[in-house]
Amino acid sequence: MSLYLEIPEWDNSLPFRAFENQGEIVVPPHWHKEIEMIYVTKGLVNIGYDNQLFQVQEGEIFIFGSGESHYFLASPGSTRIVYQFDLAVFQNYLVNQSDYKDIVTLFEKAENLSRFWEKDVEQEMRSLVEKLFKEVQQKKFGYDYAILSLLHQLLVFYYREIPQKNRTLKEGNFVESTHQKQTLERLNDVFIYIENHFQEVITLEDVAKYVGFSPYYFSRFFKKNTGQNFSHFLTEYRLNQAKYILSHENIPMIEVAERSGFNSVKTFHHVFKEHVGLSPLKYHKTIYGNN
Repeated sequence: MSLYLEIPEWDNSLPFRAFENQGEIVVPPHWHKEIEMIYVTKGLVNIGYDNQLFQVQEGEIFIFGSGESHYFLASPGSTRIVYQFDLAVFQNYLVNQSDYKDIVTLFEKAENLSRFWEKDVEQEMRSLVEKLFKEVQQKKFGYDYAILSLLHQLLVFYYREIPQKNRTLKEGNFVESTHQKQTLERLNDVFIYIENHFQEVITLEDVAKYVGFSPYYFSRFFKKNTGQNFSHFLTEYRLNQAKYILSHENIPMIEVAERSGFNSVKTFHHVFKEHVGLSPLKYHKTIYGNN
């Protein structure tokens, strides 16, 4: 399974799961169509999202919308609870089925970090997610209904209390509208190939052949299901690798370029500055200096 596309495995009858992570851990850049919540219960977690690095502190919550790419680096001694759920959990209970797209948009536009919510809203959400995890731990009779009830309460929070972002998401979503398992599995094959070969020369024809498509069909398939053409996506993938390295390691730029898949430091510098707006060295000093 590619680390870049995550497809959760549910351990119950609902498309929902919650688990605790402890200690220092690095989760490389990845995405999934499920909503994800990170609740930091001890220490802090550095979360890379939307070309920014957020230090999420103890007691704070960070929530990702469907398909939004992210990574995180947890500090030693830290503890956090991770929640994931598919928005399909609400489909059978919608007054109008067209409301499903509204829910997707609701999470996309909402402010991700609880620090920027009203304090009483943050406290109520903290209480709600703690109840969710308690249900997961205890799994008492009626567990499924309790989880559904709490997730619907969360949805009401989003409709009524959670503020919208005052900024536009820079990176956007990777998944346009498809939730079909077969499509996701084929996309996962593509990302596995990229993950294994991004440090080499990769052509559209190479990947199309790998997944059994003609170059023309693969190009259309990839654009439809990622919202980007393949070459742009590959560049973004390599830039994400570079940003991650620059944010967490202090190594020569030539090594950063090689490890992130660029064939020369000159190309790396040009592409990075063009897309990010800063030179790699300045980005490194800005981000790494704050860790």
